Amino acid sequence: MREAVDDFADHLSRVRNRSVHTVRAYVTDLVSLLDHAVRMGCAELPELDLAVVRSWLAKQRTMGAARTTMARRAAAARTFSAWAHRTGLLADDVAAPLASPRARRELPTVLRTDQAAALVEAPARQRPGPPGADRSTVHPGGAGLGRDHGTAAEPAGDEPPDAVLLRDRLLLELLYGTGVRISEACGLDVTDVDQARRVVRVLGKGGRERSVPYGVPAQRALDAWLRDGRPALLAPGSGRALLLGARGGRLNPTTARRIVSGWAGAAGVPRVTPHGLRHTAATHLLEGGADLRAVQEMLGHSSLASTQIYTHVSVERLRAAYRQAHPRA
Repeated sequence: MREAVDDFADHLSRVRNRSVHTVRAYVTDLVSLLDHAVRMGCAELPELDLAVVRSWLAKQRTMGAARTTMARRAAAARTFSAWAHRTGLLADDVAAPLASPRARRELPTVLRTDQAAALVEAPARQRPGPPGADRSTVHPGGAGLGRDHGTAAEPAGDEPPDAVLLRDRLLLELLYGTGVRISEACGLDVTDVDQARRVVRVLGKGGRERSVPYGVPAQRALDAWLRDGRPALLAPGSGRALLLGARGGRLNPTTARRIVSGWAGAAGVPRVTPHGLRHTAATHLLEGGADLRAVQEMLGHSSLASTQIYTHVSVERLRAAYRQAHPRA
């Protein structure tokens, strides 16, 4: 049965073009399902039926799985069942009737415009340390972040630009200024940036490519990073990566999340995740009058329904406008 899961994972990756994270999650879910099926007496995959799948989901629920997790596991079972039926591994699409629990959409923190500005500008307000300084005392987040960042090699000068601070400023500008996902920001190459048009070329979910504009503040942060920051961190393994870690490799999303959280604390704003900055960017665009379709394109959503989640925050603004302008308010 495990061979079938491996073949299905290959199908998801190569044919369906699903992300590594989705494939890994589905494989984990299916291994759990098939282990449960064996315990229920299913010796071979063709013996799998809807009752076994439902009993597996019921067990997951009693173990305290979150609604979002339950929804994903039901989706994994349905997708696998449909594929196994098409390929002849199952006589019937046994999980087709399976209902998916509606996942409660937890909305991330949305910063006010002044809070977003304070966060993005925080690295620029941080005085760079002297050459050889302990970076854990300069960078927000203390020693924990210091270990991830290491000590950046710095250009010569009495008070040289700090490469880590320049990198962090650009990261925050990109996340808030463009609304890109953290994985997309970390995946950017230098050649993905069109400075003449102020546009970044992003490879999003499903391998879909899109162009996203960025503003003047992000351009300034980019100029400073490319001129004074990136050269200080360059290493043989840097390749074309735009954002670099302290050892010169491509900045990874886990470290980037800690950077965002650390600077939120330093700026005195609510703790926010990279996804929260994406949510904030979309919210501010819509509140500024941007067309929903344009925001959909900028965020890389395949469905307008995914973008409409951001419209809830504009209700109060609409109510205020109604009270101010409508004669019957």
